[in-house]
Amino acid sequence: MADQHVQLVVLGGGPGGYPAAFAAADHGMKVVLIDEGVKPGGVCLNRGCIPSKALLHVAKLINEAADAEECGVTFSKPTIDLNKLRTFKNNVVGSLSGGIESLCKARGVELIKGRGTFLNSDSLEVKTADGTTKTIAFEHCIIATGSQPAMPPMFALGDERIMDSTGALELKDIPKRLLVIGGGYIGLEMGSVYAALGTEVTVVEMTGGLLPGADR
Repeated sequence: MADQHVQLVVLGGGPGGYPAAFAAADHGMKVVLIDEGVKPGGVCLNRGCIPSKALLHVAKLINEAADAEECGVTFSKPTIDLNKLRTFKNNVVGSLSGGIESLCKARGVELIKGRGTFLNSDSLEVKTADGTTKTIAFEHCIIATGSQPAMPPMFALGDERIMDSTGALELKDIPKRLLVIGGGYIGLEMGSVYAALGTEVTVVEMTGGLLPGADR
């Protein structure tokens, strides 16, 4: 016997999940949104698009200050406070993720922080962060669980100096030199941020040019 019956369960609170949950709720459906993150928003909001854009904003300020010398305005070399920089980034993320939680309440979408496991074709079990479990029966389910960075085996050496994109966003320090493997937009964004902060950055891309797959 299920603990709860709903019309729609959405697995994943990222940009593929929460808009679908909101749209269904706006059409009168009883919706549960399940996300295992500390805050909703998925990789894009918490560990991808939004924090990277916050850091790129800072990089842009640093670069513009340096370029101002051409206009006759000279600024001293910036001093980087990593703690304040991380706080700025985290505050941007926190304000937006809090907005998603508020929209869930406003639209009548029940947000459950936990991990869902299918029991059969019309029910699943949710284990929440505090260890409790509940069974939810549903009429429809949308799977929007997203993805995570894949570390090629040749680089999985257990060395803290080797980071994926999530680790790079943590800004644990500003290295003297940084090798970015992959010249896609994620690699270029991270390389641009660290270069602005004073790191000597080298980008390696296996294809014929940067941003492979982009329109030319």
